[in-house]
Amino acid sequence: MADLAKRRLFSRGQTIALVELPWRDKSVSFTDVCTRCGECVSACETQIIVKGDGGFPTLDFNQGEGECSFCQQCAAVCPEPLFDLSQPEPWQLKAQIKDTCLANQKVYCRSCGEHCDSQAISFKPGISSVPIITAADCSGCGACLSVCPVQAIVLGQPK
Repeated sequence: MADLAKRRLFSRGQTIALVELPWRDKSVSFTDVCTRCGECVSACETQIIVKGDGGFPTLDFNQGEGECSFCQQCAAVCPEPLFDLSQPEPWQLKAQIKDTCLANQKVYCRSCGEHCDSQAISFKPGISSVPIITAADCSGCGACLSVCPVQAIVLGQPK
């Protein structure tokens, strides 16, 4: 069995970031209301919220545990009305596989599927099959992003 932690070494220098935080209220202009106090950065239990451009919080899946647990702590500590915890889901983002996936080059890799706790990523039988993402099962947690050795996974709106 391959040591998957070592695979992460090759992708550590690349930043995978999103401006959108989970549970964000879309009716509020984030950059107009956020005071950049850093409370959400300190409260993030998986340590993926970092200060980004202009000091605004952003998600970096190469930091901390590399995934969002949707613990709601960022929203709970925020002194501003930026979050809406009544939403049924933290966001609409889902994992998507790009054409640069190693399986498209006939290279065996299962890193994304091995890190998907919800088992939303599966593979057809065969040595180099391309990952299949079942959007209904994908929480958009990002656990698959930083473990991909070629950064072939992105979070985006479902197609």
